[in-house]
Amino acid sequence: MTLSIRNIIPIIKANWFGNNDISIIDTISIDSRTLQNGKHTLFFAISGPNHDGHQYIEELISQGVQNFVVTHFDENLKSKANFLVVENTLEALQKFAAFYRNQFDFPIIGITGSNGKTIVKEWLNFLLSPDYNIIRSPKSYNSQVGVPLSIVAINEKHNLGIFEAGISLKNEMEKLQKIIDPTIGVLTNIGSAHDEGFADIGEKIKEKLKLFTSVKVLILNKNRTICAFVNPKIKQFNWSSDDKSADVFVTKKKLDEITELNITYQEETFPVRIPFQDQASVENAIHCLMVMLYFGYNQKVIQTRMTQLYPVEMRLKVKNGIFNCTIIDDSYSSDFQSLKIALDFLEHQKQHKKKTIILSDIFQSGLTNEELYPQVSQLIISNKITRVIGIGETISKFKNKFINGICFKNVNEFIAAFDPETSKLNFENETILIKGARDFHFEEIVSLLEEKTHETVLEINLNAISHNLNFFKSKLAPKTKLMVMVKAFGYGNGGFEIAKLLEHHKVDYLGVAFADEGISLKNGGISVPIMVLNPETTSFSSIIQHQLEPEIYSIKGLKAFLKIAEQKKLKHFPIHIKLDTGMHRLGFQENNLLELIKTLQGNETVKVKSILSHMATSDDLAHQAFAISQIELFENLSSQLISALKTKPIRHILNTSGISNYPEAQYDMVRLGIGLYGVSNDDEEQKYLENVGTLKSVISQIRTIEKGESVGYGRRFMAEKQTKVATIPIGYADGISRHLGNGVGYVIINQKKAIILGSVCMDMLMVDVTDIECKEGNTVIIFGERPTVNEIAKLLQTIPYEVLTSISQRVKRIFYRE
Repeated sequence: MTLSIRNIIPIIKANWFGNNDISIIDTISIDSRTLQNGKHTLFFAISGPNHDGHQYIEELISQGVQNFVVTHFDENLKSKANFLVVENTLEALQKFAAFYRNQFDFPIIGITGSNGKTIVKEWLNFLLSPDYNIIRSPKSYNSQVGVPLSIVAINEKHNLGIFEAGISLKNEMEKLQKIIDPTIGVLTNIGSAHDEGFADIGEKIKEKLKLFTSVKVLILNKNRTICAFVNPKIKQFNWSSDDKSADVFVTKKKLDEITELNITYQEETFPVRIPFQDQASVENAIHCLMVMLYFGYNQKVIQTRMTQLYPVEMRLKVKNGIFNCTIIDDSYSSDFQSLKIALDFLEHQKQHKKKTIILSDIFQSGLTNEELYPQVSQLIISNKITRVIGIGETISKFKNKFINGICFKNVNEFIAAFDPETSKLNFENETILIKGARDFHFEEIVSLLEEKTHETVLEINLNAISHNLNFFKSKLAPKTKLMVMVKAFGYGNGGFEIAKLLEHHKVDYLGVAFADEGISLKNGGISVPIMVLNPETTSFSSIIQHQLEPEIYSIKGLKAFLKIAEQKKLKHFPIHIKLDTGMHRLGFQENNLLELIKTLQGNETVKVKSILSHMATSDDLAHQAFAISQIELFENLSSQLISALKTKPIRHILNTSGISNYPEAQYDMVRLGIGLYGVSNDDEEQKYLENVGTLKSVISQIRTIEKGESVGYGRRFMAEKQTKVATIPIGYADGISRHLGNGVGYVIINQKKAIILGSVCMDMLMVDVTDIECKEGNTVIIFGERPTVNEIAKLLQTIPYEVLTSISQRVKRIFYRE
């Protein structure tokens, strides 16, 4: 892309203010936090319910960005940059992308549906890439913002596009259709995802089909309900396993761990084998096969390539590495667009100053190698990468383009050179991005560098945390600040990694229970202000040393802190005053107020940064009167304190439930806790939150026992019939309550319930898999989408907090972004 500001003005119908309308643009950005913004970036200041890009314009100018699309700007900045003023910046971005798309005339495959979009896109890329130079949307960039950002990556060397479109509300698809303007349509499975955005299934189908209004052909599973909504003017190329009148008739047969498809097309029948048996994968594979048939591929090519399909990894994973390293695992793809995304993720999640990238040859850039690798080098430089380890014949030829570059022709060469103690490849105290094309088998490098732990893991979905954060942000008034609680190891999910994500989202405060939690975050490089809610007097010196901010809840504690503050000759050190308005746990009560005021008046060593209280019944509307009385008492006591001290501190009383149930009491800040982690006590609100943590294990062993035989300690389970029993390597030492044993709890194996048998052991539990098709090594879901943490809490007659925070730290946490 090379356009000038002068070219872009009429495309987005903008008014230009600035000093250089011939400024050249080669990159589009909406993220102020990426290190990839520069002189030739056009920054669209998107305004949404949770973020406003206009807030970061001055900061971006200081970083060298010169060109902005805005709805307004500060007149004082007029001489410092170019401003293209429009009515709506998101619509301007979409207009620009639609214009850019229309500069290219080659086939574009548009994919939509409820499920399978990304997998079909990735598989089509694999199946067709030997014959086409493909541009595709990276990861799952299928939204109102993601689609235009994907489209503007097209260049003159591409000759096939594959883009997915996702919607959750009415009237969204029409905008995406104008941007993608597909010539070939693929409609994947229509399921229940985002049902809440549509009146019924018919409305949802009609909205999805808007993507295909101008396609030459629509590829779909022949279905009476869906076909009834398809415009008869659109040519269909359909398949079916039931209706022999379909263009392609497919029968399926399971063989060991594969599926054999018998394809009948144009009066010929031929077999195709795919390495999957689950229904979703089979259906996705058939959609891909249909595209190959439409493109005219012969049977032999189809048969050969379809056998090579693979599970698609759509996640960037954060793992603990050897020698205090952090691993970012993106070992299944290597293209220029996804490299940009991975480098951004590295910056958001970096835990060390030193940053290393292990990178394979890059494919499908649409550029010659001589054009591509200098661009890769500049991208890596802009992201301040410390060391580059290239693996591949091609990248090795461009070794001199990389600062601190080391290259190997293949993974085996790298492994041979790897010696943790003597090699130049030593890894220690650094964040390592591992990014390689599938053919390079970078999973071997991940295995080499990853810290070895047992097979039970808690997977943390960072996308879901961002979603839940934004959900609660949308409930806040524009000026209301947000503190997020990361105490108790992030409610069991992992403290530092979540804190890093929250810092990326620019929350105002983080909250921890004890000083050591805050010190750990500060030592990791977290710069967001951190409040310590339960500081012990013995920790005051450490709190001051690490620039943490203590909550003060008693006269004794206040005097102890003031004594240390005076000894250290502090001035205006921030403290937070806790008022007890009815919780009766910690805090100054009304009868302490005069002494509190007297102690603080005229004291220059500390500054009251905030005044807070905690609600006892914000989650239970049966106690609404008590909750309101707490808010009223907080208003009264905090107002007295503010008046007497002649100060303007931040006031906050609402926790997660309070945000939803008492919005009138937001004051200056609210505190988000368990809601961030996808848990609500309100069934209606729960529908809008996404699951964050999935606790997984595997089947260690399967055995069959006969009637009358027992399982586990104490013979608490006695078989009444022949029973197939699976042993799972997770127990009460990992945080699984013994109360879930003996038939109370269950796990999920291959989408089916497996009841827990007998006693939960320290390191193992046993489940009934008599009616479940499974084998040793299969994945076991302890909690996640099903069963949920809420369900387990109800079984245990406790609260979700206890379930989450009970998960032992010996369980490895894997953080990922989809």
